[in-house]
Amino acid sequence: MASVLSQPVTTVAPPVQAAAPRRFALGYAVVLAIFATSPFWLSAVGLYQYLALEVLIWSMYALGYNLLLGYGGLPSFGHGAFFGIGAYAAGLALKHADAGLLAGMAAAIAAAATLGALVAAFISHRRGIYYALMTIAFGQLAWFVSIKWHSVTGGEDGLLNIPRPPLDLGFVQVSLSSHAALFYFALVLFAVIAWVLWYLIDTPFGRVLGAVKQNEMRAAYCGHNVWLVKFTVFVMSCAIAGLAGGLFALAQQSAYPNVMSLNNSGYVVMMVLIGGGLVSFWGPVIGAVFFIVARDLLGAYTETWLLWYGLLFMAVVLFKPEGIAGIIEQLRDQLRPWIHALRSRDS
Repeated sequence: MASVLSQPVTTVAPPVQAAAPRRFALGYAVVLAIFATSPFWLSAVGLYQYLALEVLIWSMYALGYNLLLGYGGLPSFGHGAFFGIGAYAAGLALKHADAGLLAGMAAAIAAAATLGALVAAFISHRRGIYYALMTIAFGQLAWFVSIKWHSVTGGEDGLLNIPRPPLDLGFVQVSLSSHAALFYFALVLFAVIAWVLWYLIDTPFGRVLGAVKQNEMRAAYCGHNVWLVKFTVFVMSCAIAGLAGGLFALAQQSAYPNVMSLNNSGYVVMMVLIGGGLVSFWGPVIGAVFFIVARDLLGAYTETWLLWYGLLFMAVVLFKPEGIAGIIEQLRDQLRPWIHALRSRDS
């Protein structure tokens, strides 16, 4: 036990710190303001409304994934399976069970969380590379089932013509037939998820999760149930991935098995890392914006856009593992003395 407790704590990058309430509130307000006003200025910069909707969905997905990777240090390389399961669950509920919008989203969350709990029960006693490899195995299994189970998933053709029902609030129904209306519905869910995640990481559970990231054995010797913590955070992350998948199915009005592939699972990892999810709460959002916009802009010039993005990703990991958020933090620290000097001179 003494040898375990004396082991130094090492991390690939500086650990994520829970944002101070005032600082989080500022970032929260800025992010929501940018998203909320995007329909009014997107066309002016040559972009389109669906792009903002896609960015918002992937940002939610990446925030949930960062709870697992950035705050728990648990690498899941098959997380696209739960995104896809949420998409299929919502699609099946809306198309074949005649469910309402909220019931469809609940089905997406429940299906992803249930299957996530099943996977977590098998992998939560593992760590490191073995944990990562098992997530890949389960992810590929889900992808294979989605392709072969034609009677339910539609096979490689996918689940098509998923209806987009109105939001029924009891006293009023709000149509979500347009991308703009669905965008604002997704924005409300994103705002709730972001606040809940920030609150969670600043609770005792979040601090124990940070201890597990630093050293699992030490956390266990301190009396924490490491298996239960890893199980719980995995299920939470899967539930958020399922919700994002359900929204994605609504956006495309279809669900396809390719979202469950290993390639698509890798996209969210790249978003979190290049955005700076290891050092910043908002890093995954920055990474999602950067990835989706780069995909569209680079894709307009070359079919090999992912090659160039991959090279950029490698450069960031090698030379600036803190990601874009880390670069912003560094620039702010460098500018702070200048800003302080100007304020002092003015006063």
